[in-house]
Amino acid sequence: MDVWKLAVTGIGPAVVTGAVIALGLVLVVRGLRPGAPVLADALARLDVQAGPPPQAQVPARNRSERLGQWLHLRGAVPVTAAQRRLLELQGKPLSEFAADKLIMALLGLITPVVVLGVFSFVVGVPPALPAGVAVVGAVAGWFAPDLLLRRGAEAGRSAAGEALFLYFDLIVLERMANLSAAQSLESAANLSDAPLFTQLRGALTRARLQQQAPWNEIRRLADRLQLPELADVADVMSLDETGATLNDALRARVRELRDSHLTATRIAAHEVSERMTIYMVIPAMIFGLIFLTPPMLRLMGVA
Repeated sequence: MDVWKLAVTGIGPAVVTGAVIALGLVLVVRGLRPGAPVLADALARLDVQAGPPPQAQVPARNRSERLGQWLHLRGAVPVTAAQRRLLELQGKPLSEFAADKLIMALLGLITPVVVLGVFSFVVGVPPALPAGVAVVGAVAGWFAPDLLLRRGAEAGRSAAGEALFLYFDLIVLERMANLSAAQSLESAANLSDAPLFTQLRGALTRARLQQQAPWNEIRRLADRLQLPELADVADVMSLDETGATLNDALRARVRELRDSHLTATRIAAHEVSERMTIYMVIPAMIFGLIFLTPPMLRLMGVA
């Protein structure tokens, strides 16, 4: 009986440990193997009306982006619709965003271990502290690109708005050069390398390859990027199929959109000015309290 207990207590942990290691190796190998494509996703990619996202087709430029693209395709880096829209407005590929998350997580994991490891060796901090801080640093590094992307959302939308109105002005100039509506859209989109212009060139290229009018692709791009002004101009340009005169209607619509954008910009600037008045009042209140404190103390008999 003692021999049996000794064998069980000696072999049991080794068997469990080996089984866990073997299961981990099996899961790693299974994760590295390419999985079978889902039928619904394959049919969606073949659908000419709902093509794949443009960012999924951007080739990786370096090793880190290739690794980020591999992680994204494996589903290890989930991206919401709002984040995808902000990335498209900023002209940042999904592979670069995933690579940033991985690199920041590794930095957050390694930096506390090195710093606190040296500190624990010199001062004598328990070794469990660097491990806990490393986990927190890795989690913080993983979500740091999300915070940076959200912080730059307003600047990205502002830059997209300015690029959009520049695109409208270029369309008007191309129309004045006696180009057709489709030719005006494509020629104006080729005059800049801004992220919005890149998205427009991709939409117009898809429409040309599908041998369709570009209005539908422009409307889909406007819905995806949440730029209703772009959809309005696409509606005006689509009147070319009916034989209507576009120059006057296009100029009037662009003028209305620019006036609306200017009004919204003035309102935002006025709100910023109102918020700045709070910080201007605080120093005046501090100086007022400095001058009023001695007389108040004399009246109260304290000094």
